[in-house]
Amino acid sequence: MKNVLQSKVKMSKGERLYSFIVYLIAGVFCIFCIYPFTIILGSSFETEANFAKYGFSIIPRDFTTQAYKVVLGDPQIYRAYAVTIFTTVVGTLFSLLMTILMAYPLSLKKLKYRNVITFFTYFTMLFSGGLVPTYLLISRTLGLTNSIWVLILPVAFSAWNMLLLRNFFAGIPKELSESAYIDGAGDFTVLWQIILPISKPGLATIGLFYALSYWNQWFNAMLYIDDSKLFPLQYLLMRMLRNMDAMKEMARTVGISVGEVPANSLRMATTVVVIGPIVLLYPYAQKYFTSGMTVGAIKG
Repeated sequence: MKNVLQSKVKMSKGERLYSFIVYLIAGVFCIFCIYPFTIILGSSFETEANFAKYGFSIIPRDFTTQAYKVVLGDPQIYRAYAVTIFTTVVGTLFSLLMTILMAYPLSLKKLKYRNVITFFTYFTMLFSGGLVPTYLLISRTLGLTNSIWVLILPVAFSAWNMLLLRNFFAGIPKELSESAYIDGAGDFTVLWQIILPISKPGLATIGLFYALSYWNQWFNAMLYIDDSKLFPLQYLLMRMLRNMDAMKEMARTVGISVGEVPANSLRMATTVVVIGPIVLLYPYAQKYFTSGMTVGAIKG
């Protein structure tokens, strides 16, 4: 019996070759993805003199933490962290709530005009009002300029994420909700007590999409925020990468003279500090991508 099982498990030469090619392509792709980050990380510990002479390097020739002392010594980086964490957490929860309340009704065949509503939602993915009407709406009509809510409300809903979650809800066996309706449960009871508890993979996937969007947001801050206390991390990073004066001001706060500012390594160190937390979070959430997105496509 054991030999029979082993013969079934044993791969043919073609299967082994196919597996080797797949792993080789995946490995090369991973190297291409990791290589830029390793260069940034190594260069962030390099001295400015070696940076000017040798350029980027994975292994620093003269290890120094001066750039990190400048970055972590500036109180503005901590304010930006607080703004980004607030917008990411609050914005993700609010976006998930909005998405759930629209995706679940559209997944029910009994909803009248659900195809029409879905079409108009999809239409917004193809066309938009443009930058000028959006700017006038947010700044003048809604009055969100220099408010932390301008980083949350304009991007609180994604039609693409809603359609993904709707397909996920549509893939859940209808017998579960029908049995609850027979017992006298209403739509909200079915949603909160039956549908959502078994939809954690889909919710985690959509939540990660929203969290990444909020964490990497900088464009709205550039348009609508002038108060430096409300700058998110990505906008602060963008200003530093483009503006040498911003880096000099950061260096002055920790007592480093203008001539000693490690410009290039400071850029690399700031990049590591900004993207580090989300990079560390991603491996813990990536397992939900496969289960979260494929379950909704299977109907049993």
